[in-house]
Amino acid sequence: MRKEFKHEPLFHISKRMDISTAQKWIIRLSAGILAVLVCSLIATIFTHNFGGFFKSMGSGTFGTAIRRWNLLEKLAILLCIALALTPAFKMRFWNIGAEGQTLIGCLVSAICMFYIRGSIANPLLLLISFVGSVGAGMLWGFIPAFFKAKWNTNETLFTLMMNYVAMYLVTFFISFAVRSGSGVLGYQPFGHLPLLQIPGLAPTGQKFLLTVILVAVLVVLMYVYLRFSKHGYEISVVGESVNTARYIGINVRKVIIRTMLLSGAICGFAGWLLVTGARFTVNKDLVGGDGFTAILVAWLAHFNPLGMLLTAFLVVFLKQGASQLVTDFKIGKDYFGDVITGIFFFFIIGCEFFINYRINFKKRTVKAAASSDTENPSEGADEPSAEAPTLPEAEAASEEAVAANREVE
Repeated sequence: MRKEFKHEPLFHISKRMDISTAQKWIIRLSAGILAVLVCSLIATIFTHNFGGFFKSMGSGTFGTAIRRWNLLEKLAILLCIALALTPAFKMRFWNIGAEGQTLIGCLVSAICMFYIRGSIANPLLLLISFVGSVGAGMLWGFIPAFFKAKWNTNETLFTLMMNYVAMYLVTFFISFAVRSGSGVLGYQPFGHLPLLQIPGLAPTGQKFLLTVILVAVLVVLMYVYLRFSKHGYEISVVGESVNTARYIGINVRKVIIRTMLLSGAICGFAGWLLVTGARFTVNKDLVGGDGFTAILVAWLAHFNPLGMLLTAFLVVFLKQGASQLVTDFKIGKDYFGDVITGIFFFFIIGCEFFINYRINFKKRTVKAAASSDTENPSEGADEPSAEAPTLPEAEAASEEAVAANREVE
């Protein structure tokens, strides 16, 4: 008897339905440990010093008070932009324009600082720049939202293109304001956030503390807004199903426009904090890609404002620590830090796949198959024919034949 092999895929992927919270965090922790080991291995290849990787990462982030405060300030700005993206993403409005919405807020603040200067009191200048930055961010969020709500345009491309418009506006302003042609707008001495005069607090801490406090308050407010408010409920319903939202009486167009106004306003607020609280100038690279990095921060935290504290901290820790690694070992310039960050988040994002899906491996099975009639003519000989009579029927037929013969005789 010939045996045939039934070939099946080596593995197939199925959706996980019963994974617990503990298992999720075990997978995430395992991915984080593996990412650290791979990053340290790559750093060791270039530095020939295994322990130097961990030392530089730690000292670059927590080594001095200035570095610790820089960590908090960068964390606050990145977290603020991620919070701006959260309501839009929960609504399934893919806002890729946070970079431009933040940059346009930076531009308006810089314009106020440059042209108004010392002609009015600093608190009033701050108020004017705040209103202008938030308003500009709202405008940059309203334009794609209006076209999406009115004509169902592609919000991803629309918001992405708005980033370049904001960059060119910044370049135009600098070329117009700086007559020397250097293309650099210098330090602006007016319109700074006030320092919090706390005894024993370093000057760097006095400069950044107010920014950190304002963003911390914003985290709590956004959590309450999304979790407990009617607007937060409407955002969730629209994100789940537009048809369901319409069926229960939600004005989808109104929700889209209102949510993007909020998203743009928070981005403008982040730009205001960035200029008046830390940089005191503007250029087209001022946001530094945080508008795109914030997408990763919000997505990994599953749009939970409290969870974004952890993901934003991981991003800033890796970038700042990797920069110190480059300084200590003189390798790769600033690009090496981006490589380390990319490898780490490759593992972190990859682990989400194993949280949501299971890989089931299959073995090749052996199946006994019957040969064809030409190969085995005796096949089916032992099986009764469909037309052959059964034994009782044959005996009855025989008796009837004998009785018929006797009548003939």
